[in-house]
Amino acid sequence: MIKNEKRQVDILVISDLHLGTYGCHAKELLCYMKSIKPGIVVLNGDIIDIWQFSKRYWPKNHMKVVKQIFHWMGKGIKTYYVSGNHDEMIRKFVGLQIGSLEIVNKIVLDLPDGKKAWVFHGDVFDVTMQHSKWLTKLGAVGYDILILINRFVNFFSEKVFNKGKISLSKKIKDSVKSAVSFVNSFEQTSAEIGISNKFDYVVCGHIHKPAMRKVSNSEGSIMYLNSGDWVENLTALEYVDGSWSIYKFDEADYYKDEEDADLNVEELFENMLAEFNAMKK
Repeated sequence: MIKNEKRQVDILVISDLHLGTYGCHAKELLCYMKSIKPGIVVLNGDIIDIWQFSKRYWPKNHMKVVKQIFHWMGKGIKTYYVSGNHDEMIRKFVGLQIGSLEIVNKIVLDLPDGKKAWVFHGDVFDVTMQHSKWLTKLGAVGYDILILINRFVNFFSEKVFNKGKISLSKKIKDSVKSAVSFVNSFEQTSAEIGISNKFDYVVCGHIHKPAMRKVSNSEGSIMYLNSGDWVENLTALEYVDGSWSIYKFDEADYYKDEEDADLNVEELFENMLAEFNAMKK
């Protein structure tokens, strides 16, 4: 476990944790969360994957991530839960405030330097999500399976062939023109709406692609920020001393807690088989 003093982070933005799925890197996320001391926490959507949530798969580390969030809230740390598409159920409770927690669809953060950051998940720009939700949900199941397969591929790549990790989902996305076009359109649309509303930053999640770049048009310019995810990229956005940066999990910080060991391979496949059988009914 990390022994250094906790690092101060003025604003933390994390999104797309997808707790409750096989792809979530909850151990690494927990390690990161315990290493920092945030002033404001923004949970920018898809925190618990309600689409795929099952009592059959909820490891201890996933629960520990939730407990860590409640630990922050218990200390009075202002926490915004921004609704996403995989946890859209919480949209019924938008406006609810309990202690330091506030549930919102979007939020504008007033930064110390006078600038404004517009934060929202981003699924509002996903046409497939809006008009073919069943197809999106089916894709989510396939994505989760791909991530699980990717773990096995990386195990052999590192342990057997002494090579680095690879991301099958990234390779597929980067090789499919429509996926690349969607990402570019998503970023551009988000940025242009932010510019028209005179914001200085637009902060999104949803597409699992961490980014930080300046976007300009005839009306002005804005910094587009995306917090990425904790399935493929293991990234977060941090605002410290007046500037934003993308945090990328360093595997050197990884710790192994035997009490929280993952399910073995047999258990994983048994759980997946149960999920598929349940879907058929």
